[in-house]
Amino acid sequence: MSIGEISDQIPDFAKDVRLNFSSMVADETLREPTRYGLFLACAVATRNRQMMLGFETLAATKLTPEAIEAAKAVASVMAMSNIYYRFVHLASNKQYRTMPARLRMSLIGNPGVDKADCELWSLAVSAINGCAACIDAHEKALQAANVAASTIQTAVRFAAIIQSVAVAIESGRV
Repeated sequence: MSIGEISDQIPDFAKDVRLNFSSMVADETLREPTRYGLFLACAVATRNRQMMLGFETLAATKLTPEAIEAAKAVASVMAMSNIYYRFVHLASNKQYRTMPARLRMSLIGNPGVDKADCELWSLAVSAINGCAACIDAHEKALQAANVAASTIQTAVRFAAIIQSVAVAIESGRV
């Protein structure tokens, strides 16, 4: 499935989503590896098959196989850590904050791609998954790496657009 085919699946009631999607795909403010890895990681986080296939097809033309695997790995690891840390953050019992997570996340320390890209993808996926604790942690790491606030905002905006496309496509089928 191509990006054009994804756009064609966006229902007419979601015209703004289609326009945002079109402008996002054309936006070149992020470096190419950053952008296409971000697109793929966010598409995987939506759990929408069309989105995953479309963005993996696109990423295959722009990224190394290692970068594609890293983007998928980010989405997978964030699916786990976002649930765990969202629970720890939201639970009334603060005792959980002192307990070791005992979750393997070596990807974060050795992602196989630029560390800042991995952090940016992790932040965007964490925004999709709604984990405030992970958003704060990844944003802090990005600030320490001197990533501009505008880059961080762009990544989260792209995550929002990708999620909205997945929702529009799914709701158009109901």
